Amino acid sequence: MTPFTFQTCPNILFEAGASAKLPEIVAALGARRVLLVTDRGVRGAGLTERAEAALAQAGLHLGVFDEVEADPPAAVIEAATAQARAGECDLVLSIGGGSALDTAKLVAYLARSHDRLDDIYGVGLARGQRLPLVLVPTTAGTGSEVTPISIVTTPTSEKRGVVSPRLLPDWAVLDPDLTLGLPPAVTAATGIDAMVHAIEAYTSRHRKNPISDQLARQALALLAGHIRTACRDGGNGEARAGMLLGAMLAGMAFANAPVAAVHALAYPIGALFHVPHGLSNALVLMGVMRFNLPEAAGLYAELAPILDPAAAGLPPAEAAGRFVAALDALCRDCAVPASLAAVGIGEADLPRLAADAMKQTRLLVNNPREVTFADAFAIYSEALDGRARPVPAAG
Repeated sequence: MTPFTFQTCPNILFEAGASAKLPEIVAALGARRVLLVTDRGVRGAGLTERAEAALAQAGLHLGVFDEVEADPPAAVIEAATAQARAGECDLVLSIGGGSALDTAKLVAYLARSHDRLDDIYGVGLARGQRLPLVLVPTTAGTGSEVTPISIVTTPTSEKRGVVSPRLLPDWAVLDPDLTLGLPPAVTAATGIDAMVHAIEAYTSRHRKNPISDQLARQALALLAGHIRTACRDGGNGEARAGMLLGAMLAGMAFANAPVAAVHALAYPIGALFHVPHGLSNALVLMGVMRFNLPEAAGLYAELAPILDPAAAGLPPAEAAGRFVAALDALCRDCAVPASLAAVGIGEADLPRLAADAMKQTRLLVNNPREVTFADAFAIYSEALDGRARPVPAAG
């Protein structure tokens, strides 16, 4: 059996209304001065009110940084870190989507270690200590609450990652009540993002392992089983709980069996055009799936019955085709935008997107099939309007 390592955060609380229990979690970590990292949209929607009131009632000093932006720029992370240091915070709490959680992980690390952000991009370069860290997701998508990864937008609009076990939180607190108000479009995009995490973890060329495999399968079953209901009826607590749990399990899976070409091609869309991460993934998902079929058919066939029970027992090639078709149908049912043009991308943008995707070597190496500049350009072309184009010179 192939050796493997599996890491995750030490404590997980999953419960409706769990955010009311944050004071006792914070107290158990010995903290008195807390920095809440969130964004104005989440705070303005009242999603932090219960936690803020509970922390204040417990007599804890609470500072708030609510300037997080989507695809967090390095400058925002550095500003939040400066606030944590100035306030002598002894714990970082984040309530929000993936961008807020990613920001909080780096703030907790940088405020304690005093490393420079520019020095820790990559895998395993963040080796110092961090402040205690508690993460509370408000979307069922990124799984950031259980991953050792933070994605940063650099001043040159490039997405770069910091990957280190030091970024795993002390507690992941999952409160399905915080996701009840998600609009259908956000529910769909973040849910598809979580499904991509499960699929890419299961098919990852590196560090694929039995634990991640089981988590990915369970995550995919939960997400596929609940996403249509969650999009149609956002107040359905059972569907919201299933989505949140599925997203977390998918996060655990890809934290240990990393994602690949879908994310590599999605990152430039988000960085250059400020498209939300989940939607960026969804826009290139089907093109990458079809591209990977020659190499990933066996693994897709194993996953196929989760989305299409009629695929059980079929020859691998046929089952794999049904898996891709079922995923395409799910995207349509959830009204995911069908083209890059729908988010303002044009034909002239395709060469830059393909060139930037080629920089995502940390992710591309995990893909079941090697991706060249020409391949990336063809996938983007398909995602734009389904039309093949002559491949320009790389770069």
